[in-house]
Amino acid sequence: MGFPVSDRIPFRPLSVQTMHLQDLYIHPIKSLGGLRVSEARAEEKGLRLDRRWMLVDEDGRFLTQRAHPAMARLQVTPESDGLTVHRKDDPASRIRIPFEPPSHQRFPVVIWSDTVEAQAVDPALDRWFSEALGAACRLVVMPESTRRPVDPDYAVAGEAVSFADGMPFLLIGQGSLDDLNRRIEARGGEAVPMNRFRPNLVVSPAEPFAEDGWEKIRIGDCLFRAVKPCARCVVTTVDQDTGEKGKEPLATLATFRRSGDGVLFGQNLVLLEGGVVRVGDPVEPL
Repeated sequence: MGFPVSDRIPFRPLSVQTMHLQDLYIHPIKSLGGLRVSEARAEEKGLRLDRRWMLVDEDGRFLTQRAHPAMARLQVTPESDGLTVHRKDDPASRIRIPFEPPSHQRFPVVIWSDTVEAQAVDPALDRWFSEALGAACRLVVMPESTRRPVDPDYAVAGEAVSFADGMPFLLIGQGSLDDLNRRIEARGGEAVPMNRFRPNLVVSPAEPFAEDGWEKIRIGDCLFRAVKPCARCVVTTVDQDTGEKGKEPLATLATFRRSGDGVLFGQNLVLLEGGVVRVGDPVEPL
């Protein structure tokens, strides 16, 4: 992967009994506040409900915290019949998003180089999000019939993905974040929480960056394949509570995790065998 030899950390497998799924996160609306859950069904496109909704501009192009860090201040919570979204700085300001959209309008939306069909949700919700972000936008949902193929350079069997940046799952070892935070603090900075990296699966205990060497990973009854390291962007510098931007963790990551034109942290996965994953499930790198 091009890391300096001095910074490579050899992979030494831990016993199955000592490694487990520490945390499990879903982010129902792309780039809005994520949620820690105790269990979730792993599906081809990602964890159920994960990044199935998205905000787009008037041209149908996706919005993220890269250009709109205020998106971090909107928290999403799944309910039995839909989603609730509230402003973190004003919990009384909230909306409900039904799982069955009242609108049947479909139109193309653009996410990176992909153009896929999405379904409008409700003009009233569009107005609420536009006011909250100070930018005109629309809320869309990905219909079950929409297939957005994973980049064929990384797909195993023609998998599809949700509105995630490119891959269905992101895994990070807690040991990797602990190591990064030690380096940040040694440079005079403040440690960052895991939510800066918006993972789905957090594994512990694992040696720092052990996940770099994993190919297949069994978590409970599910089997995943690691297909590429995750290149990180400025979203990691956004405080997920306040929406404020800083320099970390990218400044420190760039000192020891640069490869090519990017800095890498975490592993992107595709699903080989689906099922339900639960916090506490054993994790076995194969």
